[in-house]
Amino acid sequence: MSTATKPETLIDQLSELHGNSPHDLQPKTKELKIMNTAIKSETLINQLNWRYATKQFDPNRKISVSDWTTLEEALRLTPSSGGLQPWKFVVVTDPAVRAKLRPASYGQAQITDASHLVVFTAKNNLSEADVDAHIRHIAEVQGAPIEALAPLRGMLVGGIVQSQDEAGRNAWARNQAFIALGNLLTSAALLGIDACPMEGFDHAQYDEILGLKAKGYSSAVIATLGYRLSTDKYASAPKVRFAREHIFLNV
Repeated sequence: MSTATKPETLIDQLSELHGNSPHDLQPKTKELKIMNTAIKSETLINQLNWRYATKQFDPNRKISVSDWTTLEEALRLTPSSGGLQPWKFVVVTDPAVRAKLRPASYGQAQITDASHLVVFTAKNNLSEADVDAHIRHIAEVQGAPIEALAPLRGMLVGGIVQSQDEAGRNAWARNQAFIALGNLLTSAALLGIDACPMEGFDHAQYDEILGLKAKGYSSAVIATLGYRLSTDKYASAPKVRFAREHIFLNV
């Protein structure tokens, strides 16, 4: 059974910090109080066993505004290489747009039946200008002088921008998007929300339908979220994972 965590305190703080809308993500003056409220290990493992790649979503059940606000904040807090966050998360709730995306997803019903659809997009051709914008943001948020961040800028420009060609930088950015996907799947499971990660879609069609190229991004992977139907036979199927000794190497 699900032993989902409902972090009401966090939700209340997010509402105060960001406002009532899950899309109002401009922080207010009040700072979010950071505290360690660790869950029990059995809760984590239970929810990871409870989750599965949901094939049949209940089209009549929607994720609440408070839970979706929490999931968006979890996505926002996703770590990335150098903290560069080379992504945008396109939340598609418009039924007409989702109807267009379903054929581009090989007719998979999750696209239209799930409560929410998230398209993880990756920055195209990350540049020194993107690094500079990131450095300025760090200086603003942490109150650090730009000059003190010069070593970090040099590491990011040299290690990510200059050391790779455009194809390499794009592959790097797509890899970052998958970190965010994993974070979303686990976060959803902890809230008792079903999800399905999906790579089975036509990237070019998604990019065209969502106008991503003009924005400088490309689709990397997608996820549908909502609540399972009781008729989904995969919900009760035994989870197939390799034994520990098959996948862990201790050095």
